[in-house]
Amino acid sequence: MQRKILFFITMLISSMGMAQTTDSVTTTRDRQDQKVVNLLSKIDSLLIINNILLEHLEINSSLKVRYKLYQTDNIYTLLQLDTKTGKIDKVQWSLETDNEGSITINDQDLSYGAGYGSGSFELYPTKNMYQFILIDKTDGRKWHVQWGIGKNKGSHEKTCGLCVDF
Repeated sequence: MQRKILFFITMLISSMGMAQTTDSVTTTRDRQDQKVVNLLSKIDSLLIINNILLEHLEINSSLKVRYKLYQTDNIYTLLQLDTKTGKIDKVQWSLETDNEGSITINDQDLSYGAGYGSGSFELYPTKNMYQFILIDKTDGRKWHVQWGIGKNKGSHEKTCGLCVDF
């Protein structure tokens, strides 16, 4: 009888030991799972912050170089290029405010709304002071740009244009 009781107690103790081991393994696994969830949550938060900062940086850099002024051989005339869209204005400055102003040479958005950002378009002078080449640096398209000086009782005439690409 004592053997049976001893056997029963031994079995009872061993089963309790297995239950504790299973509980401790489950608890350890739960803790590890919780650590992984916390780590993934922190990584997700960092990625969101990173994307916001990159978007802000992209907006800032694209706005800083959106418009450029190009000198011409005429000391009173500059060409203003929107480097994002390819739009061009002839800008005339003077010490007399009646002779200042700007005229649009090209009012077409040549980027097709692709939104590659500022710096996509660039103007290059030619040997002729009234002609430039406009290039889209993203795909290589080119246009012949011509500007001129018009006089109509002190006002500006549109004597310039943008030819089709070549």
